Amino acid sequence: MSERRACLIVGVSRRVVRYRSRRPDDAAIRVRLRDLAGERRRFGFRRLGVLLTREGIVMNRKKLLRLYREEKLAVRPRRSRKRALGTRAPIALPEGENQRWSLDFVSDAFSDGRRFRILAVVDDFTRECLTLVADTSLSGGRVARELDGLIAGRGKPLTVVSDNGTELTSMAILRWCQERRVEWHYIAPGKPMQNGFVESFNGKLRDECLNETLFTSMNHARAVLAAWKQDYNHVRPHTALGGLAPVPAATGSRAQCGQGHAPAHIAIPAQIGHQTVTRLDF
Repeated sequence: MSERRACLIVGVSRRVVRYRSRRPDDAAIRVRLRDLAGERRRFGFRRLGVLLTREGIVMNRKKLLRLYREEKLAVRPRRSRKRALGTRAPIALPEGENQRWSLDFVSDAFSDGRRFRILAVVDDFTRECLTLVADTSLSGGRVARELDGLIAGRGKPLTVVSDNGTELTSMAILRWCQERRVEWHYIAPGKPMQNGFVESFNGKLRDECLNETLFTSMNHARAVLAAWKQDYNHVRPHTALGGLAPVPAATGSRAQCGQGHAPAHIAIPAQIGHQTVTRLDF
């Protein structure tokens, strides 16, 4: 049977039967995309596209999404807890680095079930992770010593924002605030999003590092956290910074503008239970 008659019976055009795809071979791009997705299992196609662009592999969004879907690299969503609904007021943004630091604790466990905690400190303007301190116990005095170490290498912040944890409302922290002349603001109890910068960072830390690693010892945990912090600050693309990592973005910001001024309101004041640092008389 001729081609003409077969196409007539089936009801298709001969051009369709004879068509051959002219798409270039994307085998190398697919291999590199799979490699990057394997290294960073919690990255979606946008962040993987940023990493490919850094390596000189440039393509439009539609092609990237098509290859991403054909390779079945979609990130599986994790089950999240229920979130409370309510009115959300925006928090004032800092206008320069070292104007406001946010800190919080994250907990995890070793393979044998023992628990440990991580102190995370973030610069709210540059989005840099300033430190990740892991230990089985982190008292107020230990937090003060870690902040002193940061100040020695980076400079003093104008304000520190935290929740109302017992370590952060201790006499050691209050004494540290008075001696260093640093303003400390406590968010309203039960309102973690008033400290949204470090809470967002904690989510990335949990999703991309803690949930992906089985820690065997404290030394292992500290080594993994140090490597992840280096990658987060210098390599990992940040959507709020236009796809740049925090340190390169901060370097460009320093070149463009000088030191700014801290905003008047740092966190949303609480009507009940809000604490502020007062002067201590010894």
